[in-house]
Amino acid sequence: MHPSRGSSPPPESHVNGTAAAGVIANQADLMLTKEDMKAAEKLDLFQLHKTDYAAPKKPVLVHIPQASYLSVSGQGEPGGTMFTEKIGALYGVAYTIKMTLKFARQQDYVVCKLEGQWWCGECGGDFAGVPKDRWRWNLLIRTPDFVKEDDLAKAIAVLIDKGKSSLVREVKLESVTEGDCVQMLHVGPYDSENETIALMNDFAEKNGVKSDGRHHEIYLSDPRRVAPERLRTILRQPVSRIA
Repeated sequence: MHPSRGSSPPPESHVNGTAAAGVIANQADLMLTKEDMKAAEKLDLFQLHKTDYAAPKKPVLVHIPQASYLSVSGQGEPGGTMFTEKIGALYGVAYTIKMTLKFARQQDYVVCKLEGQWWCGECGGDFAGVPKDRWRWNLLIRTPDFVKEDDLAKAIAVLIDKGKSSLVREVKLESVTEGDCVQMLHVGPYDSENETIALMNDFAEKNGVKSDGRHHEIYLSDPRRVAPERLRTILRQPVSRIA
């Protein structure tokens, strides 16, 4: 079974006031009027794609179509130095792109919640007993399709110019298509996720499907503000039909 992470990524406020603030300051000449701001409809991908984030307390089968993400990958223990620094790099890029597009009078949007794919190359998806330094992860922030490679390149250049970590260069724009998945809401500490995953695996077997892809998590709660027993995390496992 897949053990839980020892810590959760910070919410979108993590870099609000750092990279994003710098972009605002540098583009003061593009400030929108109040009328412009009211007229601009802010895109919320989480609300727009509600069915992708169905989160009942019992396992369900869902179909997840293609989606665009900003991503950064690595290996090692969650909560470790590199893990934490790469989260900061990912959020820095995400907010810089958002604010640059916003003040260029393009469509504004909500920076989505952090997500993560988890796997272990040699363990076949079963993380029980695998040392955390061998865990592999791909951290994700869902991004509107109108965000392009050129926007990413410009954001990285802005951050590097401001002396931010060179880790921002590792942030990529990628397309993910997961297809059929078993999905369920986990409520409680990350250390108890195995119980939820066991329910998902049993549901999959009864429905003639098996795990086929990276374990995926969507972090709905901020662990700095929410007690462990009340943390809400969507667990998603891509599946395929058993031959």
